[in-house]
This record gives sequence, structure tokens and C-alpha cells, in this order.
Amino acid sequence: MHHPVPRIPAQPAPHRMEIEARLTVELASVVAGARRRALRDGDRQVDTAHLLHSLIESDPAVGAAFEGAAQLARVLGYLVQRSIGYGLRWRASAESGPGPVIGSGSWSPVAAAAMERALERAALRGEQRASGLDVLAVLAADPDCRAVEVLLRAGVDPGALTGRIAELSQQV
Repeated sequence: MHHPVPRIPAQPAPHRMEIEARLTVELASVVAGARRRALRDGDRQVDTAHLLHSLIESDPAVGAAFEGAAQLARVLGYLVQRSIGYGLRWRASAESGPGPVIGSGSWSPVAAAAMERALERAALRGEQRASGLDVLAVLAADPDCRAVEVLLRAGVDPGALTGRIAELSQQV
């Protein structure tokens, strides 16, 4: 006897355009760069490492959160290695986590959740738009995302990075 699998109603996912409308112009450019990087790398989804890579390349405030040029260079070096080699290891599986994938499978659930948390972080400051530091802060605070794996492999302490982001955020 055939028993149908019960259907669980899909929960509404925030539309990618809704999120992108709440980003600064600079952060919208970062997101576009992460999307291009994922496509160029042959990855199915934009993950948190793509976001980290694009943030570092595009946002000077993000670069200032690291402990100098040497640390930043190590992170970028690892990200480049990942895109040409280590990414192959990750390509077989998507960065998974709770929550829906936003917009036609273009973002990993973890990256989508990070963007939502970045918007929430901005709202707590009374801002309507998220910045690169907002995204970096939520990435560094998520021990299960690929961006933190990249940071750790490059010798960056995510806790110390989060502290420097808080200091920079107070200066703005």
C-alpha cells in the first residue's frame, strides 16, 4: 500500500529583492560581487565565504577590522586558494543550515540568514540599511559558517575580530 508523504507547507522566505533593497549601495555591490564569484567558481549557491571574500575586496571598513595588512593578506590568500582549489571540496555540498534558500537557490541558507541578521543588527542601531561591518559581524559570530572556517584557517580569531568590529562600529 502506498502512503503519501505528508506535505509540509512551505514557509514564506524573504524575497531576495526585499533584502537587497535594505542594503547600502556599497553592500549591494558586495552582494553582486559574491554572486559573480560563486558563478565563476562554479558553485550552486552564494555562501558565507563568497560574502567574506567580496566584503574584504570591496569594503575598506571591513579591511580595517582585521589586525593589519598581514592578517588581511592571509585571509585573502586562503580565499583565493579556496576559489581555485579548496572550493572543489565544498562544491559537492551546499552550505547548509536552518531556514530557506532565498531567490531560486542562489544563496545558501546560512548566507541568507546572515544577511537577515545583518539587517537586524543595523535596525538595532536605528539604521534602515545594513553595512559591510554588519555582515562581517554576523559572519564572525557564526561558528558553523564557512566564513568562520576560512578565518580560522587563516589564523584569525573570530572573537577578537568581533571585538574590533564593535570598536569600529562605535567610532562611526
